[in-house]
Amino acid sequence: MSFFTRFLLINLAIFQCLSLLCLAARDFDFFYFVQSWPGSYCDTRRSCCYPQAGKPSPDFKIHGLWPNYNDATYPSNCDSSNLFDPSQVSDLEDSMQRDWPSLACPSSDSTKFWAHEWNKHGTCAESVVDQHAYFEAALNLKTQADILKALQTAGINPDGSSYSLSKIKSAIEDGVKLSPGITCNTDESGNSQLYEVYFCVDSSASNFIDCPVFPDGNCDSSVEFPEF
Repeated sequence: MSFFTRFLLINLAIFQCLSLLCLAARDFDFFYFVQSWPGSYCDTRRSCCYPQAGKPSPDFKIHGLWPNYNDATYPSNCDSSNLFDPSQVSDLEDSMQRDWPSLACPSSDSTKFWAHEWNKHGTCAESVVDQHAYFEAALNLKTQADILKALQTAGINPDGSSYSLSKIKSAIEDGVKLSPGITCNTDESGNSQLYEVYFCVDSSASNFIDCPVFPDGNCDSSVEFPEF
């Protein structure tokens, strides 16, 4: 390798490192508040495992509260010195077991899932919320956005039937009074199914806002709503 080539590679590496540092230091613009339908998580080739607390109730569950930028990028793993500490959320544990369970295998007490969410996403919002406030904010947001109720009011039920994506979006908009981002996954047969619903929250983690940008939905025009 020539000196000139080494020089270029070293400078490229330095530029990339500086870019990552700038990204980590940059204030985020909003949060995605993401809820998942457990039936769609389980109805895939990988299947699922119920948590040690037992089968969760048939309702949308919290996936996470994720800092994001208006350009659709996001920070992650911002502070390795402030990793998840279960003792910080001990008073919230019952609510988290109910509304924020892990369905990953093997079966667990969900602590690993919560640790992942805080370590990857929560640490990037620690200028706004500490660990307790982060999880409490997500739990509070869920009480304000009852997706299942909105869908069932519109006659959209988790019974394995297929519904138009536009009808699902309209039902959520009418019931929750927010425009959702919707993502889908596929069941074992390759059918598109309703998986996650995204709402946007201001940078204080307190108030819902109109989304500056939506995730790529990857949904068919008609999607299944599987049982759980």
